[in-house]
Amino acid sequence: MINFHKIRWKNVLSTGQNFIEIDLDKNPTTLIVGENGSGKSTILDALTFSLFGKAFRNINKSQIINSINDRNCLIETEFSIGNRHYLVRRGIKPNLFEIEVDGALINQDAKVRDYQEHLEKNILKLNYKSFTQIVVLGSSSFVPFMQLKSNDRRIIIEDLLDIQIFSTMNFILKSKVSNLKEEQYQNELNLSKAETALELQEDFISKMKKSNKQLIASNQKKIKDSHKQVEKYNSLVATCDKEIATLQKLVNDFDKEQKKHQKLELYQNEIEKNVKKLEKEIEFYNENTDCPTCKQTIDDEHRNCEIHSKEEKKVELSEAISKIGSDIKESLFVISEMQTTQENITKIQSTVTKHNVSISAINQYIEKINEEVNQLNENDVDVSDASAKLKKIKSEQKDFLTLKEQHSNTQSIYDTASVLLKDGGIKTLIVKKYLPIMNKLINKYLANMDFYVSFNLDENFNETIKSRFRDEFTYASFSEGEKMRIDLALLFTWRAIAKLKNSMSTNLLILDEVFDSSLDEDGTSDFLKIIHSLGSASNVFVISHKGEILYDKFKHMIKFEKIKNFSRIV
Repeated sequence: MINFHKIRWKNVLSTGQNFIEIDLDKNPTTLIVGENGSGKSTILDALTFSLFGKAFRNINKSQIINSINDRNCLIETEFSIGNRHYLVRRGIKPNLFEIEVDGALINQDAKVRDYQEHLEKNILKLNYKSFTQIVVLGSSSFVPFMQLKSNDRRIIIEDLLDIQIFSTMNFILKSKVSNLKEEQYQNELNLSKAETALELQEDFISKMKKSNKQLIASNQKKIKDSHKQVEKYNSLVATCDKEIATLQKLVNDFDKEQKKHQKLELYQNEIEKNVKKLEKEIEFYNENTDCPTCKQTIDDEHRNCEIHSKEEKKVELSEAISKIGSDIKESLFVISEMQTTQENITKIQSTVTKHNVSISAINQYIEKINEEVNQLNENDVDVSDASAKLKKIKSEQKDFLTLKEQHSNTQSIYDTASVLLKDGGIKTLIVKKYLPIMNKLINKYLANMDFYVSFNLDENFNETIKSRFRDEFTYASFSEGEKMRIDLALLFTWRAIAKLKNSMSTNLLILDEVFDSSLDEDGTSDFLKIIHSLGSASNVFVISHKGEILYDKFKHMIKFEKIKNFSRIV
């Protein structure tokens, strides 16, 4: 059981530099009151952030820190489990996350994520979703159990019944199945190699037992045939080389022709510039009778002479452009022909390369056959070594077959375990065992709040609700007040199951504005009866705006107020 003792915080939301500290185990019931914005709900965000690294309300980490001081945000939560006392310390600016056990700091070498996982799985043994279903309930961001997705409902119940170990086992099993598949695949490869080697070795021994002369003759024929293939490819290579030499002569002047083409284009561009210059000068004399520089009149005879002279020059240049254009076209044709020839040379060279690769491969084959012939000529037929190797291969094959059988047996065990560990397996059996108790408790708490319906959850956590005066209906059919009664009944049921299982049993229960939203006066009165029936082992904190009608209903009261933008306890 988790017994929460103290929580203290500073520079959290509207809280300033001075610590606010609250004893969590001092009184069985505590009422927390205050005006809107006074900071009374900060305890929820401080508690969940210190334990899980995120606020209870839908705010991000940067919004948790007090915006005025903007530094030294610090939260410390003290609790005990059995004989061990824990202190969780978490801060922002500077970032801080520490866990102390009986005054000694737990090793922080691991990553923050691993450190957090250690806190949730090995110490608290519950996660954020379960914590916000069992320990805290608020009207702002709380998602009731009946509004959670099926998978989230399952996670909470698994934590509650302490059967998440089966999910962990299933995860480990999947890893083992994956490893087994890899081992099976590798063993199949090894077995296949052994069988192939066995077949080759038996064939090799059979060949060794044949006449050496027969083998030598056969190999010499292979060598002769291979030499003929080499000669054929050499002839093809020689033909290609001659063709390449012939074509190469056609492209020897390729660079020279390209330079010629470039010069022609330069001449053409230069002449075109001169033509444009002449056209501007002709245009000038046609449009101006006075010199724009000296302002003197240009003589008509001089103007006409200049125009005539430049027109003649323009005609000469245009003819030159036409001539160069023809030369450029002819040059482009020559270059194109050379490029086509070069492509043909490249294709023939590729063919030569392929022929040379074939020649090299055949020569290697000839060399290998020659080695076999030499060995056959030097040694008598002796199969003792080959037989010993064959025996070794058979032994390896037997080992691989034995391993294959072992893998098959292991696979069968894993298949059985997988069926048991799936959601429909042993976990469902355990859930079914506790479902009658859960449903009995839910209906008991609903009756205590004068809400007389028959409420039942199945193993998939889908509800069936029946009433004397209505047909079968669902959670969504109810009013907000009726939904609140169901939510509270589920909350107290989960706490009772947790206490029964001692899985996530805790002394602490915090309810934020439960009385201020959907519960009417009768519902509030019934709910208070349940709270007071929890006994001295529980410490219930209720945050409410209805302080004036609840003062005498609680053993202790804490009032928050805000002075100069900072919250404090009066």
